[in-house]
Amino acid sequence: MNILNTFISSAKTLVVSFIGMATQELAIKSNVNIVLKPDAEQLEEVLVVAYGTAKKSSFTGSAAVIDSKKIEKRQVSNITNAMSGVVAGVQVMSSTGGGQPGSTAKIRVRGTGSMAAGNTPLYVVDGVPYDGDLSAINTSDIESTTVLKDAASNALYGARGANGVVLITTKKGNVGKAVINVDAKWGTNSRSVPNYDVMKSPATYLETAYASMYNSQIYGGKTAAEANAYANQYLPTNSNGGIGYQIYTIPSGESMIGMDGKLNPNATLGYSDGTYYYQPDNWYDELFNSGNLRQEYNVNISGASDKLSYYMSAGYLDDSGLIAGSGFTRYSARMKADYQAKTWLKIGANMSYTNYDMQSPASQDSYAGTSSANLFYIANYIAPIYPMYSRNADQSIMVDSNGFTVYDFGDRTIGGNYKRTWMSGSNPAAMVELDKRQYLADVFSGRWYAAVNIWDGLKFTYNVGIDLDDTRYSRLYNAYYGQYSKVGGIVYAGSTRNIGINQQELLTYTKQFGNHNIDVLVGHENYEYEYKYLRGSKEKLFNPNTVEIDNAIKNPSINSYTNNYSTEGWLARAQYDYDGKYIFSASYRRDASSRFAKDNRWGNFGSLGGAWVLTKENFMEDQKWADFIKFKVSYGIQGNDDLLFNDVYGTKNYYPYQDQFDIVESNGDFAVNMSYKGNPDITWETSYSFNAGFDFNLFKGLLNGSLEYFSRKTTDMLYYMPVSPSNGYAVYPKNVGSIRNSGVEVDLNSDIVKNNNIQWNVFLNATFIKNKVLELAPELNGELISGSTIYKEGKSMYQRYLRKYAGVNEEGVALYYKDIVDNNQNVTGVETTTEYNQATRYETGDMLPDVYGGFGTTVSAYGFDFSISCAYQLGGRVFDGGYQSLMHSGSASSAGQNWHKDILNAWSADNTGSNIPRLNGNDLYANSTSDRFLISSNYLDLTNITLGYTFPRAWITKMQISGLRVYFAADNVALLSKRKGLDPRQSYTSVDAMTYSPVRTLSGGIKLTF
Repeated sequence: MNILNTFISSAKTLVVSFIGMATQELAIKSNVNIVLKPDAEQLEEVLVVAYGTAKKSSFTGSAAVIDSKKIEKRQVSNITNAMSGVVAGVQVMSSTGGGQPGSTAKIRVRGTGSMAAGNTPLYVVDGVPYDGDLSAINTSDIESTTVLKDAASNALYGARGANGVVLITTKKGNVGKAVINVDAKWGTNSRSVPNYDVMKSPATYLETAYASMYNSQIYGGKTAAEANAYANQYLPTNSNGGIGYQIYTIPSGESMIGMDGKLNPNATLGYSDGTYYYQPDNWYDELFNSGNLRQEYNVNISGASDKLSYYMSAGYLDDSGLIAGSGFTRYSARMKADYQAKTWLKIGANMSYTNYDMQSPASQDSYAGTSSANLFYIANYIAPIYPMYSRNADQSIMVDSNGFTVYDFGDRTIGGNYKRTWMSGSNPAAMVELDKRQYLADVFSGRWYAAVNIWDGLKFTYNVGIDLDDTRYSRLYNAYYGQYSKVGGIVYAGSTRNIGINQQELLTYTKQFGNHNIDVLVGHENYEYEYKYLRGSKEKLFNPNTVEIDNAIKNPSINSYTNNYSTEGWLARAQYDYDGKYIFSASYRRDASSRFAKDNRWGNFGSLGGAWVLTKENFMEDQKWADFIKFKVSYGIQGNDDLLFNDVYGTKNYYPYQDQFDIVESNGDFAVNMSYKGNPDITWETSYSFNAGFDFNLFKGLLNGSLEYFSRKTTDMLYYMPVSPSNGYAVYPKNVGSIRNSGVEVDLNSDIVKNNNIQWNVFLNATFIKNKVLELAPELNGELISGSTIYKEGKSMYQRYLRKYAGVNEEGVALYYKDIVDNNQNVTGVETTTEYNQATRYETGDMLPDVYGGFGTTVSAYGFDFSISCAYQLGGRVFDGGYQSLMHSGSASSAGQNWHKDILNAWSADNTGSNIPRLNGNDLYANSTSDRFLISSNYLDLTNITLGYTFPRAWITKMQISGLRVYFAADNVALLSKRKGLDPRQSYTSVDAMTYSPVRTLSGGIKLTF
């Protein structure tokens, strides 16, 4: 603190400045008390990098930092969900079931670098790779998150850093008196992405279903009267495309639908058969809870002296889900201390413990797909004509003898004499209410270090990190209703235990000789990981509410296994700079992975980088507009060993080089079944990364940012090569082919206004990216077709292989293009056909967006602060599988499934200008997979809005409070896309409406500092 007493009679304003401190302007009085604060932008910014720190001005790699102020604005239970739109080159995509509280988002750094191996970045917490659940880290404990994007910045992490590195640095104490922070917030969660624009009127739906059945007869040669009679006869039944339910009361002797195709005006909604009452329910509104409470409380205390710094925290989070039985409750605690024991010895420890309870109903993700247990699938697609509840004749909802609500399963067993056509025998509302799935976890994470100053800049550091995650899993399929009630219910119980131990021995030498600065690191790292799995189950529960295996008596099943994985690496890095003007860096790592056979285990990786600070040159001295300009360039090689199993879940394969077998019983003796064919010749997937660009600060700090070009070529890709099933297996792992991701990143930040009273900042980042398949295995002859996906040399890996829609013919039947070929199989032209199976499949071209990024602004004035941030994507296309399902023709297999309102514009004799196929229950290919369902993947995602007010210190000092802020925050506020209900964040290629929807959170909070 600097205290200045001054009086100048002829002046009105006093300006006080000091190097590294923020300039202050004050009105002159007889006594002026001035407190100079550090100016973070004037001080040399220090980046957290691989195995240490580096000055931003002398860093040759590519990195971006998300500081605690940005993190604190987001109301998330997982740090990955706070990264959307904030960092150039980083895209956050909705993970499978991504709306489930506590789930981890899918992060991609500069695109996808592999076809079958992992593409997830490495997470490093306080210098040591992290193996725990990211949801176990309380975001309020995070000081900063740094994303390392190129080989020069992450090559030292070897194979585990091939897809980028996310460095998470937790908070620590600052020199001075102890500081106590208390933060509390309360809010609500609701669904942030709406359903498609589907039919909500029962009458409209029935009239459309009638039209489909009516047309099936008219186009089959029947008269109008015959077609009308047929449709009216079968519409309430579960035959010939009928819906299976009577939900309107029709006067005796009258038809439901008239010859004009409209609902009988005398019909009244609701029908009773004397025992049961049938009326449609709004499944969407009934199933999705809105206004669920979200509450979070965090408290921390921190401080430091000349020898000791400390930080302690505790937190509680209760994050409710959108649906019954869904939520995330977390208790967390952290203790961090650094102690200068001797002038030559510094030690430190950072330990955290988290207990969380994740209630996650099964089958609520894209893996479940069209499962009858997938509540999101049913609620988004079911027609607005079906009861969700079983009702008594007096219209009251039925309650069984156990006190449970009775739901309508549409299968005649419950709810009377009608059988639902679509998803008969299911009601996910009952399953979600009565079934249970829970993950109870204890997560411990510890980091310890000892740093010894050996001699004049030579230092040895030993780091050890332990991450332990014990999770108990339980699952109950209820004994009351649904398919498993027939066996008396099923109970599962099990546990997983994973532990990762990472040890680092690092020797560094830092020295300045005049204008010459050197920084050398050599080290060794070894990592051991163990995963243990145990699960058992039984059927026929004694107590239907007790989730224990011994509570059941039939068909016991149990299985367990252990996976082990280890790596070892020798590493070295050297950096030299001359007067902060010319900077050179080099790194090397020799890595071994247990995932490969002994002869292919070791790989050599590294990087070279250089930078030139132009503004330190004499020719730039007179350029007042340029405060700092640095040109940087780097090239590096990295490996990837993270081959996944060839399954929809993306399970890690820890022994891909070995044949793997299941032990089974055969006639009382042992037998084995091959479950996986290994390949001892596979080895490292290798990436070659190039990065070049500029970091700059211009116009006296008005504009700063970076402009970079990057290129990443991945060779010897780990992939599953298809083979003839006659071999006894369908695929085997192989190093095959290469791809390249390349592009440009722009990251801009501007302090438009910055003075004592008003600060206005804006930011914008953009990533332009392209992808190309360079080479495939020779036996593939340049292309690989897998389902509706095609990989082709010279083309993007993000394209589909689809039939091409040609509109409709003169009768409204869907048309598809077909190549005309001569006797030599040469294409001589193209024609259209109504025969879908004869149509030709074509490449769709690159579906990858041209650019993605984020932008936002922050304004602070006189204690008030307001910020808004957005993420966006432009220029790509995506296959909209959800819309496809809602544009069906009304065939028997789709009867009872809802329609998108666009179907009302289908081709008809009165609407011949439409390119939507006619409604005809007998047309099988009206909505078959084709490029008709490709749509722009552009989106604008309003990720966060925050409004707060910080009370003046003069108002609160007497209450012994040093800081008081109240605020309102909104996350996942709105998503604007080409079509309502479309969420392009799910994937680069295809989306649907079958996953747990993202959550919108609105909260108010208060933060106290003592």
